Amino acid sequence: MTDRRENEAESSPRRRGQGKLEAHVLSVLKGAVEPVPVAWVQERLGGDLAYTTVITILTRLHGKGAVERERAGRSFVWTAVADEAGLAALRMRKVLDAESDRQAVLASFVTALSPHDELLLRELLAGEPLEPGELGEPGEGDR
Repeated sequence: MTDRRENEAESSPRRRGQGKLEAHVLSVLKGAVEPVPVAWVQERLGGDLAYTTVITILTRLHGKGAVERERAGRSFVWTAVADEAGLAALRMRKVLDAESDRQAVLASFVTALSPHDELLLRELLAGEPLEPGELGEPGEGDR
């Protein structure tokens, strides 16, 4: 007897993780020169996603503060206000906000950083961000 999930996996396209899909939608939206409708985003995603799926993703991104929307007739047009790095930062902030002991979470996070990332964080906190490549690439011994 075959497992139903095995048959579904074979007959349906491979599912992407929500984070990757959100990042892809956001990158497409960043390419727009003005606020755009859902159909514009869907078309540039390659058409393999349903219109309602694209709306759902945009609505989630709106809830996270990564996109803005404004009324255009009976629907909305959408604008990206964050990039992929901004979206990752919003996720990190959400995790931090959900914890009661912020100090412990931040301390644990910082102690787990590689030396390269720790130096980068120190520079950013000092208000002196380095130019791209100034720190060099993280070495294999960083973890």
